[in-house]
Amino acid sequence: MQAKPKRQRPLPFIEALAALMALALIAILSPASASPLDAAMDKVFTVRSNDPDDRFLGSAFVWETGEVAVTNAHVISQAEEVRLIDRHGTDLTSLVIARDPIRDVAVISLPTPTEGLQLADQTPELGDEVFALGAPLGVEFTLTEGRISTVARQIDIAVPIQMLQHDAAVNPGSSGGPLVDAQGRLIGMNSQIADGSRMFVGIAYAIPTAELTRIVQGLIDETLPPFPTLGLTARPVHRQIAETLGTEAQGLLIDAVAPGSLAETSGLEPGDILTEVSDILLTAPGDFAFAIEAATADGKATLTILRAGQEQTVTLALTDTEPTGLRTREAPRALATVTAYTLTTLGVTLDAQGAVTDLTLNSPALLAGMAKGDRILTINGTPQDLTTFQLTAPALLLLQSPGGQTRHIRLDPWHTPEGVRPVGGANVLDPDVVVF
Repeated sequence: MQAKPKRQRPLPFIEALAALMALALIAILSPASASPLDAAMDKVFTVRSNDPDDRFLGSAFVWETGEVAVTNAHVISQAEEVRLIDRHGTDLTSLVIARDPIRDVAVISLPTPTEGLQLADQTPELGDEVFALGAPLGVEFTLTEGRISTVARQIDIAVPIQMLQHDAAVNPGSSGGPLVDAQGRLIGMNSQIADGSRMFVGIAYAIPTAELTRIVQGLIDETLPPFPTLGLTARPVHRQIAETLGTEAQGLLIDAVAPGSLAETSGLEPGDILTEVSDILLTAPGDFAFAIEAATADGKATLTILRAGQEQTVTLALTDTEPTGLRTREAPRALATVTAYTLTTLGVTLDAQGAVTDLTLNSPALLAGMAKGDRILTINGTPQDLTTFQLTAPALLLLQSPGGQTRHIRLDPWHTPEGVRPVGGANVLDPDVVVF
């Protein structure tokens, strides 16, 4: 009887091929890991007002420590509390613990520590690819791509910061959002755009990470000296001014000095030309802010000026009554509250048919969306005697425009919407720069 042949083992390359196919199948069936940019977006917030108006304010992100969020000071303005909402819908009511309006940075506490954005370990270079994350025009969790176009640009001679200039598209609402590299590492915070129309035209500015680290940590530790308000208005001594006055084209010509200000106390006068600050020559207009910041540690600065062609020195005391360090919430003051409003007291003038003939400029109805020519059809779904009706709570008004279209507005005189308005940031170095 012939013996049955034994089963031979597969060849080694067949085993290897089978193993590779199994790994490929696992990779296909397994959930893909998030890309670095996708992971960075998980650390971005939209910022909204923590009040009945629920206004969209801008963007923010988790700082590297994971204990606080960072945004621009102009995003949160004077708010004590804001709401931070991430891309997964988590809604956090958070306390604003510090702000620096001059350097335009604010720090917001996080109720629960989380993972923060990793800081880039290299200084950005000209031409580097960058990504802006945030909510431009309120479009939440948007990513745009661009390149670093200048690594150090001072865009306001009154602010001692050299900004990153880039061309990743940002718009109003992008403020406070992070600027990251391809690995999702933080290289700056988007803060401004260059254009009088407020909309992006190819130039955007971000506070670089090195500056952010210094400012944020200084705010938290209460070691960052506030940038003093000097109370003077000045302009660069350009060539035409220098030729007219017979001096060199450098320094700052003082236009005005505010009464009672630090500048007046030091003896500065309109017409003086600032040429040096504590032995630092003002070769460029923006040098003045950096020199003043450097002198704040000493509490004073020695200014060299030209007055009527003669060189003099004055001592400028550097103090500020508005600290930028940590702040805790104060107890609310007891204010008298109006319990009822008529349409007349709200600045609304009506004709006999209930049509609006006039609105005061500060009328809550105007800010809520009412316009001249609108006719009030109903209040809270019911026709009312508009001459005697009183609002004792927020109300929903049905309006009809002169063209016949109808729409609703919510009228709440107790919480008048402020709207999101641009803060002008025009300056002599770049008059088209605005804060968004």
